[in-house]
Amino acid sequence: MNNTTLDAANTMQTEITEFTTLLNQQGAHAALGYLNQRTPHRYTGLWRFDGDMLRSEVLFDRKMPEVRQGADAPMAATYCSLVGRTEAPVQILDAAVDPQALGIDTPVISYCGALVRDREGKAFGTLCHYDLQRCQERTSDQPLLTAAAQLLYQHLHPADTQ
Repeated sequence: MNNTTLDAANTMQTEITEFTTLLNQQGAHAALGYLNQRTPHRYTGLWRFDGDMLRSEVLFDRKMPEVRQGADAPMAATYCSLVGRTEAPVQILDAAVDPQALGIDTPVISYCGALVRDREGKAFGTLCHYDLQRCQERTSDQPLLTAAAQLLYQHLHPADTQ
């Protein structure tokens, strides 16, 4: 392992430790704010799959931090549907030119999402960053989202994780 790989692993572990501490001490909204500070995207949210709807569990809006929850949306009008369908992370830098975005009618231009699984391993929803404007690509967003996804689920659904 080279120094760059070790530095990245140490940075990720530090971020997960800081995220977990904030989540446990100040709650999900503050923890989403922590994630949001590390991305150019305006919004960071945890979303739940509910049939043909996507339900907002908790949302952080950089421009309106008092907002705690987003509006539910038809699943077909979200990039979260791609995460659910593939059960894999999805990143869309610019929806106008990304073939993944074809056929999805949403004002969201930039998206970075990770799958959240329930205690049985089934797809529960997504943890994602998104914006209505094009955002600069950041390769460090996805690993942190993926790591934080299960921690958020366990925090918000403690009875489901025992």
